[in-house]
Amino acid sequence: MRKKILVTGGSGYKGVKLIKRLVDEGYDVINLDLNYFGNYFINSSHIKNYKLDILQIQKLNLKNVYACIHLACIANDPMVDLNPSLSWETSALGTKLLMDHLIKYKVKKIIYASSGSVYGIKKEKRVTEDLELKPISTYNKVKMVTERTILSYKNDINVVILRPATVCGFAPRMRLDVTVNMLTFQALKNGKMTIFGGAQKRPNVHIDDIINAYLFFLKKNIKDNIFNIGFENLSILKIAQMISSEIPSDIKIIKKFADVRSYNLDSSKLLKHGFKPKKGIIDAIRELKKFYAEKKFIDKPNFHSISWLREKLKKH
Repeated sequence: MRKKILVTGGSGYKGVKLIKRLVDEGYDVINLDLNYFGNYFINSSHIKNYKLDILQIQKLNLKNVYACIHLACIANDPMVDLNPSLSWETSALGTKLLMDHLIKYKVKKIIYASSGSVYGIKKEKRVTEDLELKPISTYNKVKMVTERTILSYKNDINVVILRPATVCGFAPRMRLDVTVNMLTFQALKNGKMTIFGGAQKRPNVHIDDIINAYLFFLKKNIKDNIFNIGFENLSILKIAQMISSEIPSDIKIIKKFADVRSYNLDSSKLLKHGFKPKKGIIDAIRELKKFYAEKKFIDKPNFHSISWLREKLKKH
């Protein structure tokens, strides 16, 4: 009998690939999403899509749902800044309602997609899970509060919290507002990239590895635990140079207005639990180059998450 998984926010960049993988691995999936960025799902009897706000979670029958992978959120700092109240409602209040509903139906496990940016700016060379959280943006603060909401239910449900780096690589619902994807597209389309500053570090994780991590924790009996997931802490300039080595292109550096914040993540704890990453930034660049040649890695308005959401909110 196929286990049933609830995915919140499953129509997004990570969610579409995750749900296809879950189906391929023998799971049935319930997806809860407002589909702000479109619907990129394969037709499958094993996927049930509900176009609902997470604040309406009580409308869903979760009978026989084994686990929840909780992705639903407003995705990054600039998007949250468009409407901070919406982010608090979606993540903080929405998660409280979600948790109550999961407990009501005796769901066994929740895997929450937090963010590696909850630590804020750290001087430590190794940013590990035991360090104090000092979030510096609304997005980071919302993630921290949502983590704590979920952890408050740990006596009633198996809790795993993942703090991923910035995700990169190809997906049917692309994002062109994250560093590797954005710069690779610039190089492919224009033969040049523009970076601001360059010295600041941005940890990254390949989209296939973050999906592998969700499956890893879905299958493993690991509970009440928090894990970083990011394996390359490189400067933006270094990332641009990697892209240029694969796709001949110029790099324009603008020092003024640079976001000088640097982040890094140490994922030793995850590795000690047996997880093994399979891909890196260079794989993402090569795959994006291949899909561009096949006219699959393209520019669409809804791939620019910030401007697309801004227009959606105007109509909301």
